[in-house]
Amino acid sequence: MSFWAHLEELRGHLIRSALAIVAGGIAAFLAKDIIFNMVILAPKEPYFLTNRAFCYVARELSIPALCINANPLKLINIDMAGQFTTHIYTSLIVGLIIAIPYVIWEIWRFIKPGLEPNERAHSSGAVLVTSGLFLTGVLFAYFLIVPLSINFLGSYQVSYLVENQVALRSYISTITTITLATGLVFELPIFIYFLSKAGLVTPEFLKKNRKLAFVLIIALSAIITPPDVFSQVMVGIPLVILYEISIRISKRVVARIEAQSL
Repeated sequence: MSFWAHLEELRGHLIRSALAIVAGGIAAFLAKDIIFNMVILAPKEPYFLTNRAFCYVARELSIPALCINANPLKLINIDMAGQFTTHIYTSLIVGLIIAIPYVIWEIWRFIKPGLEPNERAHSSGAVLVTSGLFLTGVLFAYFLIVPLSINFLGSYQVSYLVENQVALRSYISTITTITLATGLVFELPIFIYFLSKAGLVTPEFLKKNRKLAFVLIIALSAIITPPDVFSQVMVGIPLVILYEISIRISKRVVARIEAQSL
């Protein structure tokens, strides 16, 4: 295929991906009560699974500080069209998350013809693994990092004279940023796989720079989460595990390349 034919092919995949996201967004828009009351706004309520679990542990250990979001965060809207625009914005984000497996499948369909038969065989589960890692990151953030972030940021005060009145759009932006960012960083093994395949990364390089990687993971955790140590540790632990898994993946990729060159 010529360069322009490749662009035409890519355009088709991108259009279908965009349509899938819009379709998911429309479904989310119509399911407003479920999306907002049972999903988006739930982590700030005392009845949310994570909040109840932390408060149960707090009672059992007699450590009241562990109980989070016992008092639900109150949200306000100050713009005339604020709730409507937030509804549209949130629906598109939810549509993106719903359509992620299909979007990844479309990307895979575009890449697949350029692979060798043996490469296709070893990459048969790429769509499932990539989608699974992203959705795992999203769920991890939603059920753990988001409630902790709401508790810390929603209750933090520089002075008792200043009352927190959190805008709906600010709340939505915070939790969507956290969930999407965590979903992306959980794709670390996939990134390492392609970097190793391109010869840009080796397992020896990853092992040699393990300490530097851990420092970067801590920094990344601090960016994703609010500035409290507990949340950063909760994000850092799975990233360290994923980094160790990535070393094994890189080792297998390099060994396979070396075996093919013999």
